[in-house]
Amino acid sequence: MTILPVIPTSLDQPDAVATKRRPSMPPRHLADLDLAARQAAVTGLGEPAFRAKQISTHYFGRLVRDVDAMTDLPAASRARLTGDLLPTLLTPVRELACDDGATRKTLWRLHDGSLVESVLMGYPDRVTACISSQAGCGMACPFCATGQQGLTRNLSIAEIVDQVVYLAGVAASGAVTGSPPRLSRVVFMGMGEPLANYPRVIEAVRRLTAPAPEGLGLSQRHITVSTVGLVPAIRRLTGEDLNVTLALSLHAPDDDLRDELVPVNQRWKVAEVLDAAFDYAAQTSRRISIEYALIRDVNDQPWRADLLGKLLRGKLAHVNLIPLNPTPGSKWDASPKPVEREFVRRLREAGVATTVRDTRGREIDGACGQLAAGELTEASAGGAAADAEVAQ
Repeated sequence: MTILPVIPTSLDQPDAVATKRRPSMPPRHLADLDLAARQAAVTGLGEPAFRAKQISTHYFGRLVRDVDAMTDLPAASRARLTGDLLPTLLTPVRELACDDGATRKTLWRLHDGSLVESVLMGYPDRVTACISSQAGCGMACPFCATGQQGLTRNLSIAEIVDQVVYLAGVAASGAVTGSPPRLSRVVFMGMGEPLANYPRVIEAVRRLTAPAPEGLGLSQRHITVSTVGLVPAIRRLTGEDLNVTLALSLHAPDDDLRDELVPVNQRWKVAEVLDAAFDYAAQTSRRISIEYALIRDVNDQPWRADLLGKLLRGKLAHVNLIPLNPTPGSKWDASPKPVEREFVRRLREAGVATTVRDTRGREIDGACGQLAAGELTEASAGGAAADAEVAQ
């Protein structure tokens, strides 16, 4: 039996839910609003309009997320603003570090109990945040820990942005070993399918790239938005006048295998997905990143490397090969290094720029969704133990 992904019938669909109850969206937050809307919000609270710029400078310019630390605001103002514009959206459940402090992963609990993850990765010349756009994922890719959890709900604009502001603060503190103290890149490659939460992801990108105090002031060219291939959303992104990098999670060059690995391929085939991606590249002059997780004896055959090279030859694209980070109990495993090297050789021989992603965070459950899955399993086991105790 083939499991079909949850595919939106509209890009502005209401939040899809895979659980029996319908989780609620969080309260309004400063980061949900542009500067004009913030001014209207603060005046509606009886505060002067300049407070909007004041708190925006704290949040986006100084990376202060706690209103009590905004000591230049009167105490009465802080109390009003906390509930209406700076509620707590993310509560850390677990934070882990590895690679001598260069990789840091955080598991967050949202206001409704949903779990999401984000990762901070430091390099000698940059610091990158990998963030989530949904709690869970409805795309049902069988080798992905998040895909096996199902979709709980979309994240709000502010829930997305707040991950970045927090991680930017961690980078600014100097906690990321051997890296600059400034977050410079953001990749939407955490939990969820970003283009299935299209309106909020695009607004989050605008917030991240707007100059302070309206936003975080990152370069659009340093933002990467990934997708498994939602063609209508890719077409819509092409018309947004944004210069973000588009990353296409392809994972197979042929429809037979991609139908299995990326079930959304049953709706939009490889040729159609690539056409949409190449049109985005032509419109933006931005090179497409083709994400390809190498899976032992599944998609790592030499003939698939040759086919992928044929599809991409002469196109504005490069291949980012990902050594699979296996999840506990999974039948999927990473390709052996000699197989990986041969795959790279064939792609480069075809004239396709190819890199192998640096493996990070294996000892801290680095694959998307692993920490959340572990927390859910522990909670389930704890609940079962409690039930057993009651039964006794």
